[in-house]
Amino acid sequence: MDEQERLRQGEGIRREVLGDAHVDRSQAGRSDFNGDFLDLITRYAWGEIWDRPGLSRRQRSLITIAMLAVLGREAELKLHLSAARNNGVSRDELKETLLQVAIYGGVPAANTAFQLAEEALAASSCDGGDGSGA
Repeated sequence: MDEQERLRQGEGIRREVLGDAHVDRSQAGRSDFNGDFLDLITRYAWGEIWDRPGLSRRQRSLITIAMLAVLGREAELKLHLSAARNNGVSRDELKETLLQVAIYGGVPAANTAFQLAEEALAASSCDGGDGSGA
């Protein structure tokens, strides 16, 4: 696959995971300064890593959420918490992942992540407690 194909594939996966609105906002902010960076992450994060066999998108989503919570990357964490439902992540899976974060990444990181997750769940109208997708 050449770089242009990987870029197109990455953009498609990025849209499926994060949603058209986010990708459109990101593209609207594209400039001569950040364009190469946007292409890089689209090709390699989305067109390469998120498309690899071996882990489902649901699994990748949960891993990403855990890492972003531990690293304290709140803006990116909010984005991936909101996108988790697109990957089939349930409320219970999200809760269990954040409990794992508390033990292995620290209670303060999990505390913030739980607060952000509750906001994302409420915004997605999946806050009914039925275990449906987050």
